[in-house]
Amino acid sequence: MRVGTAAAAYWGIVFALGFVLGTVRVLWVIPRVGLIPATLLELPVILAASWFAAGWILRRFAIADGREALTLGVLAFVLLMAAECALAAVLLGQTPAQWLADLVRPRALLGLAGQMVFALMPWWRARSMSDRR
Repeated sequence: MRVGTAAAAYWGIVFALGFVLGTVRVLWVIPRVGLIPATLLELPVILAASWFAAGWILRRFAIADGREALTLGVLAFVLLMAAECALAAVLLGQTPAQWLADLVRPRALLGLAGQMVFALMPWWRARSMSDRR
């Protein structure tokens, strides 16, 4: 239960920031620099936020075990993919099959790679925190 709650909190923090950054990217950055450069600009910001959020969540929910941290990340990733699919349906009118097919495009692959790092971040942070002890 604690890991599931931590996963939802981690997802919520990063997703909220990602939603804001995504809006800025789509409305102002993409028209100026293009799709892939805009994604490359956003990625380090969201990953840095994931780093800090994961550390805070691990401390807040007292998760030090690597297995629990990895489970937290995987659950947050599942929530993220479900939210992305739902947003694609609501905002873009895409079916789940269309959304999945779109993931093989270069811009989407960059985002997917970032989302996988997001999923691994709690485990990575748990390892780095235990190394300091």
